[in-house]
Amino acid sequence: MAKKLKAYRFPLILLSSIMIGSIIGLIFGEKAGIIRPLGDLFLNLLFMVVVPLVFFSISSAVANMDSMRRLGKIMGSMITIFVITGIIASVTMVVATIIFPMGSGVDIPLETPENVEKVTLSDQLVNTFTVPDFVELFSRQNMLALIVFSVLIGLATGLTGDVGKPFARFLESGSEIFMKVIQIIMYYAPIGLGAYFASLIGDMGAELIGDYAQAFLLYYPVSILYFSIGFTLYAFLAGGKKGVARFWKNILTPAATALGTGSSFATLPVNLQAAKNIGVPKDIRETVLPLGATIHMDGSCLSAILKIAFVFGVFNMDYSGIDTFLTAIAIALLSGVVMSGIPGGGFIGEMVIVTFYGLPIQALPIISAIGVVVDPPATMLNSTGDTVASMLVTRQLEGKEWMDKVNVEEQQTAYMQGMKKETM
Repeated sequence: MAKKLKAYRFPLILLSSIMIGSIIGLIFGEKAGIIRPLGDLFLNLLFMVVVPLVFFSISSAVANMDSMRRLGKIMGSMITIFVITGIIASVTMVVATIIFPMGSGVDIPLETPENVEKVTLSDQLVNTFTVPDFVELFSRQNMLALIVFSVLIGLATGLTGDVGKPFARFLESGSEIFMKVIQIIMYYAPIGLGAYFASLIGDMGAELIGDYAQAFLLYYPVSILYFSIGFTLYAFLAGGKKGVARFWKNILTPAATALGTGSSFATLPVNLQAAKNIGVPKDIRETVLPLGATIHMDGSCLSAILKIAFVFGVFNMDYSGIDTFLTAIAIALLSGVVMSGIPGGGFIGEMVIVTFYGLPIQALPIISAIGVVVDPPATMLNSTGDTVASMLVTRQLEGKEWMDKVNVEEQQTAYMQGMKKETM
């Protein structure tokens, strides 16, 4: 029992710091913002290391892959699982919004944003996956372009053969070094998360009781149920009872980090460590998790459906019929793909909703306000969903006995470590 509690010690410390910070925010209100810099320091430390971590983890995983066929299998399985789980999340929220209608009787002033730039779909795709200058790759706002570049570097390194092996070792070494940097930064996490939540609750606590309480009261229970029941089911499909036990033993730290930072990419380093502890193979976790931080967002699919249902209610539109629901699910998947993993992200996805339904531009601030309210649990689902997705990819590629292989590898490692101690 003591051993199990020790395994959960750090996640419990993080959750306790969040609760303490929230209480401070409720008690002191806006005055709690005085400790906001302590939280911003933690976020900045995580964001500072995200770009090199993504580059080294993806490029090293691709460069050291045994074969390009293996990469193709990982990518194919990953996309399939991302789409299926996204659809399940969307359908879950569709059912919830049918049972509990949104936006009826809400009176929200409409304001038209100025200077809205119109971008064609083709230009948006080009700007999303590429950048015009190499130095722009060093910005976390161009993560998809960085991922494409990292995959190309990994492919080129692997195809170079023996000449590229020294560079492949450099990439692998870089990946391990930046993971160690993350472990060092996480020692500061309890202080940083506590301070950030104190400021957040101090600023927003009163507003959450206002016009958007309806969305708040629906999204939070649905997201908690999806997290606890849906992800448990996914973990069971991936690794049986052992998979469920390993998932819950390691997922609380990423969940707490995602709640505190509001960013999938800020949580990525902690997620990679959790997947490693669960036993997900290196090439799978270092391919699926960085890509998932951008294009796999179950929480965003849930929130996209909620936004659509809410704005339908506000504008007295008919939110019924199979066609309406199928369209909403398709838009949820699309907006989940184009959303970036930064705090307060999702603006592009919200523009997709407004544009597709031909809504007045005044609908944008309404949707954006909902996004702010549900952002913490949505980000938690986005991030932790990547971890369980990597488990499902492993199950598909390695077979149902992959959890048993993990136990064998652990025993072999422990044996080798014991031998080293005896010889010293």
